[in-house]
Amino acid sequence: MAVAKFAEIKDFMLTQIEIGAWPEHSRVPSENELAEQFAVSRMTARRALQELTEQGILYRTQGVGSFVAALKSQSSLLEIRNIADEIHSRGHSYRAELLQLTELPCPATVAAALGLKHNERVFFSLIVHFEDRQPLQLEARYVNPRQVPDYMAQDFSAITPHLYLSQVAPLTEAEHTVEAILPDSFTCQHLQLKKPEPCLRLTRRTFSRDGAVSLAYLTSPGSRYRLGGHLNFAPAGATRSS
Repeated sequence: MAVAKFAEIKDFMLTQIEIGAWPEHSRVPSENELAEQFAVSRMTARRALQELTEQGILYRTQGVGSFVAALKSQSSLLEIRNIADEIHSRGHSYRAELLQLTELPCPATVAAALGLKHNERVFFSLIVHFEDRQPLQLEARYVNPRQVPDYMAQDFSAITPHLYLSQVAPLTEAEHTVEAILPDSFTCQHLQLKKPEPCLRLTRRTFSRDGAVSLAYLTSPGSRYRLGGHLNFAPAGATRSS
């Protein structure tokens, strides 16, 4: 079955964004330019641009053009960062300890988040991230096998799940929430907490253009970790939908 021309244009534009050819806030081709490049009508090119704008992939500035939107999380104050890069940027050493990498029946709440069926197979990883010699974060992550079939074959002592997923299923959307919790004994053990202390738990769901990719629970001691960011006021329409 032939792919509709507007879908072909969308696929081309998404690929350019994913491979980094068109970075955040860069101008993309106009309706006229796309129409000429793909030998289609302006209406067809306009539909591709409009759908990408409605999905939050692009934003439009009246009289100027369409631009690549920044990948934003549910909270505009927070950016998606690779924890290894975050630690290295502070001049500290990073290492990971893989506690579990398995396939299991998908819990109902996870199934709803990832678009899977209850008890359908789902991949699960459990990792402790260390800054120097101290555990900084306990990561429990569920991964959609439909999106990332080779997840179980990776060495997550050498590459973080975030970095691997960004390579094989580039992010187009993310949402997360942050809450304060008191950790259970299992979390205390692996974060090397002598007694329960307030922790930050970030629940993050990520998407590629083909759907939900992963659901992660990231837990860090409040005494060792903080969340922050710099807020840029992007043009209207630049925030991705959650």
